Amino acid sequence: MSLDVRAEFPQFTRQLRGRRLVYLDSAATTLKPRPVIEAVMRHMATETANVHRGAHQLSDEATEKFENVRERVRRFIGGVSTNEIIFTRGTTDGLNLLAQTLGRSILHMGDEIFLSQMEHHSNIVPWQMIAAEKRAVVRFIPVLDDGSLDFVAFKKMLSPRCKILSLVHLSNALGTLNPVRDFFKAARAHGVQCVLDAAQSVSVLPLDVAELGCDFLVFSGHKLFAPTGVGVLWGREDHLNLLPPYQGGGSMIAEVSEERSEYLKAPHRFEAGTPPIMEIMGLGAALDFVGHLGFDPIQAHERAIMEYAETELVKIPDLRRFGNSPQHRHIFSFLLGGSHPSDVGAILDEQGIAVRSGHHCCQPLMKRFAIPGTVRASFSIYTNEADIADLVVGIKKAKEMLT
Repeated sequence: MSLDVRAEFPQFTRQLRGRRLVYLDSAATTLKPRPVIEAVMRHMATETANVHRGAHQLSDEATEKFENVRERVRRFIGGVSTNEIIFTRGTTDGLNLLAQTLGRSILHMGDEIFLSQMEHHSNIVPWQMIAAEKRAVVRFIPVLDDGSLDFVAFKKMLSPRCKILSLVHLSNALGTLNPVRDFFKAARAHGVQCVLDAAQSVSVLPLDVAELGCDFLVFSGHKLFAPTGVGVLWGREDHLNLLPPYQGGGSMIAEVSEERSEYLKAPHRFEAGTPPIMEIMGLGAALDFVGHLGFDPIQAHERAIMEYAETELVKIPDLRRFGNSPQHRHIFSFLLGGSHPSDVGAILDEQGIAVRSGHHCCQPLMKRFAIPGTVRASFSIYTNEADIADLVVGIKKAKEMLT
């Protein structure tokens, strides 16, 4: 393979059930490299301080590093200003923020929110909640048999009633890479506000918000080799400053009196309270780590691993794959004969192979394919051919035990 970075990930020194660790659950969360671990430990050990408004050197240093990460995020996604970069707890938090602020600001009775059948629950439930409150309607773009979105059906669905389109960039259940620019271009011609869930794509391919054509973008740090509990919401600055705050508290106010409060502009109006400082330091280190590797080698490695996995896994009798769209990335979802995915996952776990089984928080998608769930193997920069070989052996053993 084109990348050899496993030595940077200490978790590979661990064995599971007396076997080498085969970690194939990167779509759920990525493992953490040494530079990220060291950045978090350094902040906790010698750099602990709260950010903003401190009257001492430690706070000044922490604030400078904190805001420097905001600038690195801006560069990473091609933003115009750091005022567009809001730190969140993750993708779910960012989508809830948008549902409660954007949704509350622009939705009226009978308006429509467009999602797709392949969305993660975090990009369904928040919109359903605000739709119920505003008496709006949530509509779903169909998924075709190969796991791609039906663009023709989407264009027929568009009308002046559609106010928000929120789409996943890369499906966490199928690996489908959606042509979101085409969807957003069509939607924005109707004045629709466009939201992109980049949780899965952020570690696989470079993101440029201008090129993607969205109005808002969210992602989680822990899918990008950073700690859990931190994420990013990017939004066009003029859009953000029209939205009400999501939460109230310290750090987001310009002035508070007994009668009323005045709020700061973005990004601070959306960052109430003490932020996840050490996690943000870890996010900064993760961005540096990915930047040092470069997306060209990352994508070359991902393609090589995926091609090798596809070649080997499809040889297994009775293995049925889900997600065969022409554009797909680092996720291989399957069922094995008539076996339940949880049974297959349990047998793989006995062999030290970490995969995920179930509906992957995509129950509408599973209903669309009339299945209870899938077994999902997901790959990353540290996945190698030995991992795929062990997966093949593990699936064959599961087949023997379950038939």
